[in-house]
Amino acid sequence: MKLGRFLLDGQSRLGLVLTDKIVPVPDEIAGDMATLISRWDQLRPRLDELARRPAGATPLAAAKLLAPIARPGKILAIGLNYADHIAEAGLQRPEQQLWFSKQLNTVHPPYEPVLIPKSSNKVDYEVELVVVIGKRGKYIARERAAEHVFGYCIGNDVSVRDWQLATSQWVLGKSFDTHGPFGPCITTADEIGDPHRLAIRCLVNGETRQSSNTKNLVFNVWDQIAHLSQAMTLEPGDIIYTGTPGGVGWAMNPQRVLQPGDVVRCEIEELGAIENKFMAE
Repeated sequence: MKLGRFLLDGQSRLGLVLTDKIVPVPDEIAGDMATLISRWDQLRPRLDELARRPAGATPLAAAKLLAPIARPGKILAIGLNYADHIAEAGLQRPEQQLWFSKQLNTVHPPYEPVLIPKSSNKVDYEVELVVVIGKRGKYIARERAAEHVFGYCIGNDVSVRDWQLATSQWVLGKSFDTHGPFGPCITTADEIGDPHRLAIRCLVNGETRQSSNTKNLVFNVWDQIAHLSQAMTLEPGDIIYTGTPGGVGWAMNPQRVLQPGDVVRCEIEELGAIENKFMAE
């Protein structure tokens, strides 16, 4: 099942994505995505019935899609998690998982323009598989981690490189306004099965810059969930950016940072694509 958020008559609505259309989810089922996720076991039969008898559908091509979750409880992201990205950065494979947070102001729709800020022009792209947590948990065993995943999205961990690398802490460089577009919707975990087999790539103005497969994650999704949950309780609606493969613009020679007018398309097999034009603030 695919679930998203979209504008309908000027209001944000939950939607059930059915091939080429999106069907509004009645408010009496759930008014927001976090509620839907947290009550999934109870609400799934009603969504199945809506899929069988859709009403009020909007053509997907005409829908204005929003970020699938308006305000995730946490936005967590891991760095240096594909071997080719580690190599292009000239670094050693980390022995421990390297985590940072993106702030809520980064949440952004999957197809809306992203800002190149006035304070820096060193903006870069990072296509990533995004995990949506579905079940609350602390001290989650690796072999039980899959039970805590609600679904998957595509994300672009947009990075302001000079701010990111100015200190050992990456949060500011990863947290500029609009710098976390994700979507286009949430594909539920039962549709994907093992997430470690998906082709992933990023194109800038039609040129392929990143191309890999999620099987190449250094620390896979289950490792990440188990590790994070040793420190914090993971909650329904939290999202995890799982790392980016090699091919980022900052590592090229010469460096190729994003310019106003550049269009960045991020694709993951079975999840679709998000696409954002970058514009000067």
